Amino acid sequence: MLVLRSLVGVAFQVALFAAGLFLPAGTWHWPRATQFLVAYAIVVSAAVLVLARVAPAGLEARFETPDRSQPVADRVASALLLVSMVAWWIFIPIDVFRLRLLPPPSLLVSGAGAAVSLAGLAIILLTHYQNAFLAPVVKDQSERGQVLVDTGLYGCIRHPMYSGMLLWFAGLALWLERSVGAVATLALLPSLWARIRVEERTLQKALHGYTEYMDQVPARLVPYVW
Repeated sequence: MLVLRSLVGVAFQVALFAAGLFLPAGTWHWPRATQFLVAYAIVVSAAVLVLARVAPAGLEARFETPDRSQPVADRVASALLLVSMVAWWIFIPIDVFRLRLLPPPSLLVSGAGAAVSLAGLAIILLTHYQNAFLAPVVKDQSERGQVLVDTGLYGCIRHPMYSGMLLWFAGLALWLERSVGAVATLALLPSLWARIRVEERTLQKALHGYTEYMDQVPARLVPYVW
């Protein structure tokens, strides 16, 4: 059942991504977008099958739904982040087919973008393997026996999934031949920062040892930098 639910979720994501790319573009003839969607569906579906076997708890956590224990501040921060991400997503096809604000990157840079995007996606998937409490909402998970995760990627940065997400967005923009889209990824930082602040305040209150962990691992997104 977990595998089926997860694969349905992947199909739903791909459908949303396709709508967000092709509808603003006004055409289905966009090979780069098609290649991305096919590659994403294959990679994430394969990852789901692996995670369901080796780390089912991390996969199950993604189905956590909002409830009264989710702080209001997180609801607001999550909504702002979602709006920023949707705006970025829709901007890409608009720039490809209408605005053309910057010249497209070279084939080499675009290919490097695909590699960066894949690396970002790999980081996101690895966080699901390493953290069984990676729920989409910020809340007290003590009833699930939540413990502090401070090894693996979490031994270098406090929010590796967000780091992976930023790499994924920036690399994807280059693969879709939008240099300005890669730069526009920076526009996600204010809402992402707000979400991080809410998350860390909640974890300091709910998760034993998190305050000490923040001292031990000062970097939030970039090791030794920030």
